[in-house]
Amino acid sequence: MLKRVTALSASMVLMAGALAACGSSSDNNNAAGGESPAASASASGGADSSKPVTINMFTASPEYTDAFNAYIAEYKKVKPNVTINLEIMQSDYNTVLKSRIASGNIPDVFQTTAGGDIDTFAEYSADLTNEPLAAAMTDAVRSNMTSSDGKVLGLPVKGNLFALIYNKKLFEEAGITEVPKTTAQLDDAIAKLEAKGITPFANAYKEWWVWKHIFQHFVDAAATDAGTDAKTLVADFIAGKTTFKDHPILYNNFFNFIDTTVKHGTDKPLERDSNAEVSDFASGKAAIMTGKGAWDEEAIKKINPDIQIGIMGYPVSDKPEQSQIITGADQALRINKDSKNVKEVIAFFNWLYTSDYGKQWFSNIAKVIPPIKDAPLPNLDMPKQMNEILKTEKSGDLSINYSLDTFHQKFGEIMQAYIGGNLKKDDAISQIEQAWQQLGSAQ
Repeated sequence: MLKRVTALSASMVLMAGALAACGSSSDNNNAAGGESPAASASASGGADSSKPVTINMFTASPEYTDAFNAYIAEYKKVKPNVTINLEIMQSDYNTVLKSRIASGNIPDVFQTTAGGDIDTFAEYSADLTNEPLAAAMTDAVRSNMTSSDGKVLGLPVKGNLFALIYNKKLFEEAGITEVPKTTAQLDDAIAKLEAKGITPFANAYKEWWVWKHIFQHFVDAAATDAGTDAKTLVADFIAGKTTFKDHPILYNNFFNFIDTTVKHGTDKPLERDSNAEVSDFASGKAAIMTGKGAWDEEAIKKINPDIQIGIMGYPVSDKPEQSQIITGADQALRINKDSKNVKEVIAFFNWLYTSDYGKQWFSNIAKVIPPIKDAPLPNLDMPKQMNEILKTEKSGDLSINYSLDTFHQKFGEIMQAYIGGNLKKDDAISQIEQAWQQLGSAQ
């Protein structure tokens, strides 16, 4: 699906039907209150404010269509000479982006995954290391936007949270008084839920990308057990220096967890997509959502405004400390270094990431976890709980960032074949290891 929206004036019509993480125009007005366009323009640097400028922005985040349009409209007040064309592609985005790059038709702004893909697209990306927007990022997010040679080459679309999401009321009805942190505790919680006639798991295994969100929790624990870090462990898999059999948490625990979620989950898991999983969870058909994160909260509450949501780490082993939520930034916007309007593009994002409006935009309009310092959290349950958890516990490493999405997509397809009965466990593992070596790195 392709959507094209052109920002023509401050009174532009925003797209109808905001998706999960999008705010409203009334939120926009509230967030912008008290800040004059003249004050906001101070972040625009030396860009020429007299000649007309058109910035073409190509992204893969349809859930933020209304939110993006909100800051485009606001920036039109700040810089009336700047028109931003927003183009959003929901399917085949990566294929189209690579085709445009190959033909030399590179958008002024485009989106990629973070981590390993920062290097993949480095030659097309402006160096933002010394820009105010880079200084505004949180340390964890900045590291996700940084290339292997230490340059900030990306802009975070948002901060993120990856966790198991659970229904507090259903846990209470089942007599679960503490969230499970070990595999044994998870088994006990499953038994208690089923004793009350409650299905434990809602899954979205039709989607390839949910698999990487689950897998990274087990990768982090495997790295800890191996006495290393997730980045090094992933690099060893890419180099063929290690195997699943070297890491019981990957060879046994990960597959046991997947088998458990299928056995004790909603029917026909390969037919359940992201929207179906949200519906299953929000309507009370299942107690726990797998493979998802904070971005789903508004969609859940649109179905069930009264639901009591909780978050927890994945119970990956018999060590409770290895059950961690994971935070960071996994999606990046890139500025085309060869754009004829590169100064204007950088000025725009410096404004967004440093102005009072921008700080409010993340929490009040996009309603996401801000990737920048000194910005308020959105008024949502999951980010608030994340903040409380991180006061006493460490975040896990966003290890999906150390492999390319070409690998993650293949990984998801292999796991779909596994739960569909078309691959045995060892065959699936063999294919995953091969895919990691062939597709995991930009090198």
